[in-house]
Amino acid sequence: MKNEINIGLLGFGVVGSGVATILHKHQEDLIHKLGVPVKIKKILVKDATKKRDTELSEDIFTINADEVIEDPTIDLIVEVIGGTTEAKQSIERALRAGKGVVTANKDVMAQFGHELLNLADENKCDLFYEASVGGGIPLIRTLEDGLASDRIWALTGIVNGTTNFILTKMKHEKKSYEEALIEATELGFAEADPSADVDGIDAARKMAILASLAFSTVVRLEDVFVRGMKDIREGDLELAEQFGFTVKMAGSAKKDDDGIEISVEPVFIQNSHPLASVNNEFNAVYVYGDTVGETMFYGPGAGSLPTATSVTGDIVAACRNLLLGVNGKRLHAPRHFCTVKKDTQIFGRYFHRISVKDEVGVLTKLASIYSEHGASLATVIQREGDRHGGVDLIMITHHISRQQHLDIMNEMRNTPEVNGVISYYRVEGGNK
Repeated sequence: MKNEINIGLLGFGVVGSGVATILHKHQEDLIHKLGVPVKIKKILVKDATKKRDTELSEDIFTINADEVIEDPTIDLIVEVIGGTTEAKQSIERALRAGKGVVTANKDVMAQFGHELLNLADENKCDLFYEASVGGGIPLIRTLEDGLASDRIWALTGIVNGTTNFILTKMKHEKKSYEEALIEATELGFAEADPSADVDGIDAARKMAILASLAFSTVVRLEDVFVRGMKDIREGDLELAEQFGFTVKMAGSAKKDDDGIEISVEPVFIQNSHPLASVNNEFNAVYVYGDTVGETMFYGPGAGSLPTATSVTGDIVAACRNLLLGVNGKRLHAPRHFCTVKKDTQIFGRYFHRISVKDEVGVLTKLASIYSEHGASLATVIQREGDRHGGVDLIMITHHISRQQHLDIMNEMRNTPEVNGVISYYRVEGGNK
């Protein structure tokens, strides 16, 4: 029986320092839960001489990864470096050395998670990654354990705090996209380069991780249909409100007998849906199961201490397995082959905002385009003309395939009576 557990921490940035703070402040609680102390023995940093606001001893910091990963007295590696290449290599080295790993790295888990989990199985090690999705929300553990007996058929939610913060400011404070992004950056919710967030890539990585786990398959990043929030146009948020909707950057994953559909895009969500009221940097995910029905998980999706809390939860789970001698006993092999649906198999309602010439017969022409593509319209509204002599037509379809929607948009762009396609959104909720 071990009388203590030693941890090697790779990285001491926002999350890493948060993990160290929690382990230090909650040491008595951890001893009560595990029966032994949990100590950080070494921390890998880029500059060991840098002055840091921490109670940890200076000699605990090192720039040599070998001193952390190869140290035989270190039982568990916690990877919070960020990035991809170095982090992946460090995780592989730790697993091959027979050490369990806790990581918060969504980039690595989305791209290489399946091979790393297989490597963990081969070396009889644990690999925990709760903090890779949803910050402080216990989503991974819920899917692996709490809902393990159920069949999950759908996940939908807001999994990126940056874009949700921006949209909240744009809606409630009438800020422009640029103004909201600046505020998000100043508060630390957005990176200096926010493209991964606003282009939907960050959320797509998280949805690939969640869908792989929920559906027991291998979903890759390229399987996710992605549209960024830069496609949101001026006036769209106000239009959504007029129709009883809120614009959200939402992730969705569904599975049925025909395969899997998974997407990240700006959508119109009915105001009566709980996701419509999820604001600022908060995340929320709905899980739909055969027996449990609908469950919703809500909480902070980013930040030092919320994410560090998830990392520390994984540390406790890994330590418990070590103490019980059951580390590496969980198998991660996928059960199902991933068949991704084609656009012709994916259905939904769509909001179309089209600028057209203010001429007789234009509406009839557009209606014929929808009819030719087998699409029917639930709502058609003409807005007042603009100073360029055109008018906006707002159309909401009944359920059509994504392929029908894309074909209609392409034809609209090549129709002489149409000035341009301003914007379009999938519509969630409301009547079918």
